Amino acid sequence: MTTYSSYSDQELAALLKAGDAYAYTEIYDRYKALLYRHAYKKLGDAAEAGDVMQDIFLMLWNKREYLREGENLSGYLYTAVRNKILNIFAQKKVRSHYEDSVLQYSLHHEAVTDHLVREHELAERIAKEIDELPEKMREIFVLSRHQYLKNKEIAELLGLSEHTVATQLKRALKQLRIRLGLMVYITLILTL
Repeated sequence: MTTYSSYSDQELAALLKAGDAYAYTEIYDRYKALLYRHAYKKLGDAAEAGDVMQDIFLMLWNKREYLREGENLSGYLYTAVRNKILNIFAQKKVRSHYEDSVLQYSLHHEAVTDHLVREHELAERIAKEIDELPEKMREIFVLSRHQYLKNKEIAELLGLSEHTVATQLKRALKQLRIRLGLMVYITLILTL
């Protein structure tokens, strides 16, 4: 039996191209440690470096018939490892970008959704408290804040004095402030 360890890289490549499994084994034994260290040094992860080795040697066997005559085997293998590592870095960059965009999207939409829910709850609470105001006070408040009528217009519409309308609005706001709390009152004043 021939000792494959004495063959040159070019001879091993020619034998591999012809389908010689022993030549493949010799190439694997000759380069696995060097290529693994190179991949590990670039990736910093033993499992990823092992995966690169598996992929490179699988590719070498599957594409053996495409090896060119006089191919620099070590250069071919180092180039394959380098390209595989570059692909891994590109995939990580794409994955990282995708994860960042998903995170930003979820944070933004979660905040918007939370804001809308709180706004809806606040609007319901304000409406409930307005409904509990005395009838005439509620009517004046709604005309002022929802229909945007001025005190003079409300007074003419309801047959009241402007002073009465202003007093009723002050009382309505005071009651709402007490019932809804200072924070809701500020929100009410700012949004209406």
